[in-house]
Amino acid sequence: MFQKRLSYLGVFFLTTLSLMPLRFLYLLADISYVLIYHVFGYRRKVVRQNLLNSFPEKNLKEIIAIEKEFFKYLTSLIFEVIKMRSISTKELNKRVKFKNVDLVEAYLKNNESVIFCSSHYGNYEWVCMAIGMTFSGQHHPIYKPLNNEIFDDWFLKMRSRYGNQMVSMRQTIRVIQSTKHYPTMFTFGSDQAPSKEDSQYWTTLLNQQASIQLGVEKIAKKTNRPVFYLKISYLKRGYYEVDCVPICLDPRNTAEFEITELHTRFLEDFIKEEPAYWLWSHRRWKYKPEKQVRKGLSKDHVAEPIDC
Repeated sequence: MFQKRLSYLGVFFLTTLSLMPLRFLYLLADISYVLIYHVFGYRRKVVRQNLLNSFPEKNLKEIIAIEKEFFKYLTSLIFEVIKMRSISTKELNKRVKFKNVDLVEAYLKNNESVIFCSSHYGNYEWVCMAIGMTFSGQHHPIYKPLNNEIFDDWFLKMRSRYGNQMVSMRQTIRVIQSTKHYPTMFTFGSDQAPSKEDSQYWTTLLNQQASIQLGVEKIAKKTNRPVFYLKISYLKRGYYEVDCVPICLDPRNTAEFEITELHTRFLEDFIKEEPAYWLWSHRRWKYKPEKQVRKGLSKDHVAEPIDC
């Protein structure tokens, strides 16, 4: 009972905080950065090791510079996510701009569906929310429910604003089948590591062996829906540009694991361009392959996005 009351109190506090203007929330973010990074050192060892392993060509000074920039951005991101509870359509449209919308709309207006491949880069939450009011089709972001039911309900209602219809990971296939007769967009976060038991495919990601989720490829090949990568660019604090990049337009004519390699290499390349805005605090490489039965294709084989 105490835990439940505490959760309700937390939800009330976050809802109230979301009503504050972003300028005030960014001030709190600046204070939080000092506390999280310099005082408490939250996951600083994890972030440092991830960066060292990912960029062996960089010296320690360069690594620390990226590390600090990441934590500054992380604290801003936390308060931007809280702001989702009250942000207006006008404000969101001003802060999240899309490129190549017409490429996606050409499919939707032809009564065809598409798959969006996303990652924990930039403000993926704002981007996901903005899709629901930018495109003409029905948008279904795939998410993993939280263990705390009260916070899960709060986040679900927040993410469902402006037209999004959230789908839990376990319900993905069922919802795809039930919506196959009208144009939809399903957004997958493809950069999270599968569980150790579900790790079926291993390849390299940022100079390290990594298991990659196969959900995007399996569904794309089964339904032949074109795959677009949502490349998020950080313009300045609170402003983002999202390029809808077609990485595979005919999935059924691809080799096994080709789509998986395509979106993995695409992610890797734009992380290298601007590394500070990916979620480095995540223990992405905590599992190691016991037997590398399914090895990734070489990077040279899939270095460029293809119209497959």
